[in-house]
Amino acid sequence: MAGPKSRLLSGHRPTGRLHLGHLEGTLRNWVALQDEYDCLFTIADWHALTDHFEDTSELAATVEEIAIDWIAVGLDPKHSVLFVQSHVPQHAELCLLLSMVTPLSWLERCPTWKDVLAQEDLRDEMRSYGRLGYPVLQAADILAYRADVVPVGRDQLPHLEVTREIARRFNNLYDPVFPEPQGRLGEFPAVPGLDGRKMSKSYNNSIELADSPDTIRQKLRGMFTDPAKLRRGDPGHPDICAVFALHRIYSPPERLSAIEAQCKSGELGCVACKQELAENLITALAPIHERRAELDKNRDHVRQVLGEGAKRAQVAAEETLRIVRKAMKLPAR
Repeated sequence: MAGPKSRLLSGHRPTGRLHLGHLEGTLRNWVALQDEYDCLFTIADWHALTDHFEDTSELAATVEEIAIDWIAVGLDPKHSVLFVQSHVPQHAELCLLLSMVTPLSWLERCPTWKDVLAQEDLRDEMRSYGRLGYPVLQAADILAYRADVVPVGRDQLPHLEVTREIARRFNNLYDPVFPEPQGRLGEFPAVPGLDGRKMSKSYNNSIELADSPDTIRQKLRGMFTDPAKLRRGDPGHPDICAVFALHRIYSPPERLSAIEAQCKSGELGCVACKQELAENLITALAPIHERRAELDKNRDHVRQVLGEGAKRAQVAAEETLRIVRKAMKLPAR
């Protein structure tokens, strides 16, 4: 982990398989950042428990699938540290210590907690200590490695601000241990789901990275299109069509203008348009699918990557904890 580069940390919650929204929203960006930063990427299984604690039967399997997706897309274990959050117990210790200096009001003002309180039909046991304290655990994830940079979407900026406030408070109370990590906002394309809304696991409208070509074709056949275009020959409006939005991402640039013109004129029907998109998407994902197939046959390698990543992460996190314990004047071990 030593070196002149700044340190970056990010991750995914294993609440379901990764899809095109993850690929375009985070993964491609992470792959590009590997040469610029010392990168750590964590599969945040403890975070998944904040609202999925009742049924954990698929958690371990989902963790493994996410690791396969990460490596297949291009996260390189030789350049980045890939690990499972719960395999590095220092996260839990640092979370406990940071919770002692975090005012309750900082957590109660977080938009995600306000959203929880606003859900009138939410059972009381779902308004848990873990959900309220989510930003403290997130701060521990970041500060355990004294990360300088955290790639985030705009909706995560309030959480990152809490991390900076916690770091600032700790530094003022004790010693200047932590940097104040900065968010890195990327230009993430909006990836529409099969129903036209943002692609999301919670909407059940996604195309997963693990989907087979036949599954992709089947899903796209049912994708929502321009509601005003009822039959071939009707003029279409590609700017409001979710299918054309995916064409912009996955179809050859030299073909886009023709698709747009043929849609507007009515020459290109929705069925043919979706069929063409399916084949272009399958072609674009072929290298990922090929690598996934290799990794699926060699899951011992995937587990080894995560195991070695956890060991490397533990070394870095334990060094931080040693400094933190000393700063807080805790009894020596």
